[in-house]
Amino acid sequence: MVGRGELTDAAGAAAGPQAAFDAATYRRRNVVERCVNRLKQWRGVATRYEKRAANYRAMVVIAATMIWLGA
Repeated sequence: MVGRGELTDAAGAAAGPQAAFDAATYRRRNVVERCVNRLKQWRGVATRYEKRAANYRAMVVIAATMIWLGA
């Protein structure tokens, strides 16, 4: 039985011990996730329009360069 104020998971059972929070790891992961989301705004990258891996990679490089330049 879960007492008042205790953490519970989605099923209502008492939550186990929490994993350690590493701010540096979280920051790096956040940067990567935001970069992937910005790349997904490019239609060709999001839909994997190119058949060949080399062409797709070139599309990703161009999109990443445009994002980096702020265009």
